Amino acid sequence: MAQADQVGVIGKGIVIRGNLTGGGNLVIEGRVEGQIALKNHLTIENTGRVQADIRADELTINGEASGNIDASSRVAISASAKVAGDIKAPRVVIEDGAVFNGSIEMDVKLPEDI
Repeated sequence: MAQADQVGVIGKGIVIRGNLTGGGNLVIEGRVEGQIALKNHLTIENTGRVQADIRADELTINGEASGNIDASSRVAISASAKVAGDIKAPRVVIEDGAVFNGSIEMDVKLPEDI
């Protein structure tokens, strides 16, 4: 099984304080405080509460996230999500109904003649 196929789960009753790093996919249903750095996909479920700066390839937020986000591929914020922090990613999707407080930097190169 390739590393990208592995999925770790932080369950609803779990609280982690510190730094999380890894190469597989991760689903957070519990609470994480600190720093998160993943090479693949991070999903914060509806029950998930994250207070951390996040670096990941792709991020899906259904729960709550507080901290700066740096994604190399995509950030998706669902209608049930509450997000506070700055986002840096080439693609950002925010569904209608989501709560977002922060800034978004997509590193878009605008034509110079505008």
